[in-house]
Amino acid sequence: MFEYAKKFVGEAVLSQATRYLGKDPEKNLENLVNLADKLAVREQHKQIVASARRNLLKSNSHWRHLLVATLNETHPKVRERLAVNFVLNCVLLGIPKQYELAEKLGYSVPWAILFDPTDRCNLRCKGCWAGEYAKRNDIELELLDRIVTEGEELHIFFYVVSGGEPLVRKSDIIQLAKRHPDSVFHIFTNGTLIDEQFARECVDAANLTFAISIEGFEKTNDLRRGKGTFAKIMRAADILREHGLIFGFSTTYHRHNTEEVTSDSFIDMLIDKGFRFGWFFTYVPVGADSDLDFMATPEQRGYVYKRINELRQSKPVFLADFWNDGETVNGCIAGGRRYFHINAAGDVEPCAFIHYSCCNVRNTSIREALGNPLFLAYQRRQPFNSNHLRPCPLLDNPRSLVECVKESQAGSTQVLPVDVEELADSLDEYASKWANQAERLWAERCL
Repeated sequence: MFEYAKKFVGEAVLSQATRYLGKDPEKNLENLVNLADKLAVREQHKQIVASARRNLLKSNSHWRHLLVATLNETHPKVRERLAVNFVLNCVLLGIPKQYELAEKLGYSVPWAILFDPTDRCNLRCKGCWAGEYAKRNDIELELLDRIVTEGEELHIFFYVVSGGEPLVRKSDIIQLAKRHPDSVFHIFTNGTLIDEQFARECVDAANLTFAISIEGFEKTNDLRRGKGTFAKIMRAADILREHGLIFGFSTTYHRHNTEEVTSDSFIDMLIDKGFRFGWFFTYVPVGADSDLDFMATPEQRGYVYKRINELRQSKPVFLADFWNDGETVNGCIAGGRRYFHINAAGDVEPCAFIHYSCCNVRNTSIREALGNPLFLAYQRRQPFNSNHLRPCPLLDNPRSLVECVKESQAGSTQVLPVDVEELADSLDEYASKWANQAERLWAERCL
């Protein structure tokens, strides 16, 4: 009863604060920070308010620009629903409960679940993480509903939806989001199937956000993703912005686009188009036509690490570097530690890039799946490296991945099974070269 009352009060306060901010963000932001300053009692809360004052109240602050632009351009219904779901459910209420449950269960309860409603796709991109799945699998709506229901019972309220191309199943995704109004559904999409009708349905649901895959300007993007996709991405961005939906980009940097996708001109173009956040992933040699020579060099990966930190100092966009931000999250977050992956066949995998599994959601509950032997093997070893610029058991510590898979007796989930020893052998040289770069960068940050 107490938890319900706390949630009810928290939702009412957040809804009112969001509506107040939305009326006049420039003026009311300062009023809210001043009010929070008076109400803050704990030292932790005072520090948060002080940080907000530093970063949000200066007229020339890029963070202020980002927040104000997002508040002004987001549909009021979407703005209010996402504020409640993300701030209250995902963070303030969800995280403490996840850690509390983990203590009881003896294994981690994650913050997010990534699942693939389908492995079908309307594109064929080089090196896609789903490229070696069967491309005939779908998770039916009722099973998707069970996954989210069981996740919410564990106080998990953030769901990342990928594929394949998830919007092949757009009707089911809308239904799922409406069945679970307290959760956030973050859709990784190629953007080519977004249309006006779908955008209107997303506004009605109000709890979906989007990360649209883009690999650079038109020529570079279409080289990997197919001719005409850049134009469709730009149109999708226009549609989402016109309807007041929140969206960002997802970029895979590789040997041929690293400098382009981290350039001022590329980031500025995306900001002008209404992209409010961005995910950076390094190319991983799994999936269709995987190619070690397509990987970003260790020097390029180091360049991205420095460049994104530079961009964060001046650009009104929130940027996350999935590999190089290991320091922020204390190393690898996969294997159920803070997230895990369910592929379209229902296999429970540590990560979207790690295609090995011990169990399947078709015959296992989410709670049981979190305690599977592969996840426990991961968690016994996390962090995989004391240098958090080397967080990954695949790219950075491939022998650790071998240990986890063999110890748990996990099987390959690809159509053509991949022996983990052979996979590790192919990446040992890269891991060694990156180690040299990473150790130098790690030492520099301590100076």
